[in-house]
Amino acid sequence: MTEVTDRVGNVTRQRYEQLVAQAKDLIAQVARAQFSLGDMALEIEPMRPVGGSMPNGTEDLFTVAESLQIFADDVGVERSTVEDWRYTANRWPKDKRKEGVSFTVHRILASVADEDERWAAIEDAPFNPRTGARQWTPDGAKRVVGQRVDRPVTLDEKVAAVADLTRDDEVAAQVATDLLKRPKVTEHVTPAEKMRVVTELTRDEATAQEVTRDLLRRPTVARSTMRDDTTRMLVNRAQFDNTAESREKIRERVPAVRKIEHTLEYADLVGSCHGFVATLGRLVPKMRGQQFTDDERDTVRHQLARVRAAADWLEGALDHGEFTLDEQLTQLLKGE
Repeated sequence: MTEVTDRVGNVTRQRYEQLVAQAKDLIAQVARAQFSLGDMALEIEPMRPVGGSMPNGTEDLFTVAESLQIFADDVGVERSTVEDWRYTANRWPKDKRKEGVSFTVHRILASVADEDERWAAIEDAPFNPRTGARQWTPDGAKRVVGQRVDRPVTLDEKVAAVADLTRDDEVAAQVATDLLKRPKVTEHVTPAEKMRVVTELTRDEATAQEVTRDLLRRPTVARSTMRDDTTRMLVNRAQFDNTAESREKIRERVPAVRKIEHTLEYADLVGSCHGFVATLGRLVPKMRGQQFTDDERDTVRHQLARVRAAADWLEGALDHGEFTLDEQLTQLLKGE
């Protein structure tokens, strides 16, 4: 329940309660007036399945719309307002109208098709957590008949409201962009939904290329995914059709698999270089002003020597196309 304060708007709580009581009286008067106007419209044009006024022995003959338009013009309101009064008055006979309940609530509940359910519904006002009492509000009536509420409270109501607001593609795109910037939101999205979103977003070639570049900077992810998919493809094919022809087709795909392996190894290599430089870029600025002991300096120098040896070997291997480690380098890289 909302915390009670001493003032509501610009008035004291006591004055506010007085105004609410007066407003309820006026709302009741308004409801009686609207129902009376609806009864008048029904008298002019009773509800019929189709058509308008029936011939009455004269040459005057109007459709329902024409009769109600004349009445609306003469009393100074829109015809749609008169139709609203007429419809609601017809759905709520005089002995079924609930005193103290607004005409608006009656109009919303008028959509309950079964009469007995309609009469019972208006007697069962929903609980209002703000006031702590059972009372009708337009949103409460809309929940009963399954209409969209003006002030969503439940998760389903809020989702429905967002869906309405994002029917426009431009608005939806902006909302989606903002939501994707909130990690706590994406944590609640299932892996299947995340994959579906990524698939949709990467249908655009430029986006797919950029995502691929980012993935290649994460060689562990790329290696695991591509190897798992390749292995699964080959195993499933062999189990499905274990014939000489099938095995031959698998052998034909081995060069393609090796090409994938080459790509993964390349990604690992580039990713390692990138990771090393990025790590230094983060650490070096934090080391300013720090003092190291002799043992610490010796340890760092030893590790740098290993890095230099590996880099020198790699540069030579790239030049000569020979990627075989000699025993000395192997021992150095192992820290021996």
